[in-house]
Amino acid sequence: MPMDTEAPVADRMIELPEETREFLSQLGKDDIVLMKDGLDIIRSLRTIGRFMRWVILGILAVMLGVVAIYENALKLISYFQK
Repeated sequence: MPMDTEAPVADRMIELPEETREFLSQLGKDDIVLMKDGLDIIRSLRTIGRFMRWVILGILAVMLGVVAIYENALKLISYFQK
C-alpha cells in the first residue's frame, strides 16, 4: 500500500515498517543533518555524472569528426594532384 503523501506526518509514520520507525526514532539532530547533506552530495554526483557522460561523448564525436574531415581532405588533395 503506497504512502499517502497528503496525510499528516504522524499518520504517515504509522504506515512505515516497525524497523524503519525504530531506526528513525534513534536518529539525533546531527544524524538528520548528516543524512540531508549526504543526499545533497549524491544529487550533485549524479548531476556531475550526467554532465561528464555528455562531455566524453562530445569529445569522442569531435575526434571522429576530425578524423573524417582529415581523411576526406586527403582524398580531395589526391584528387586534385592527379
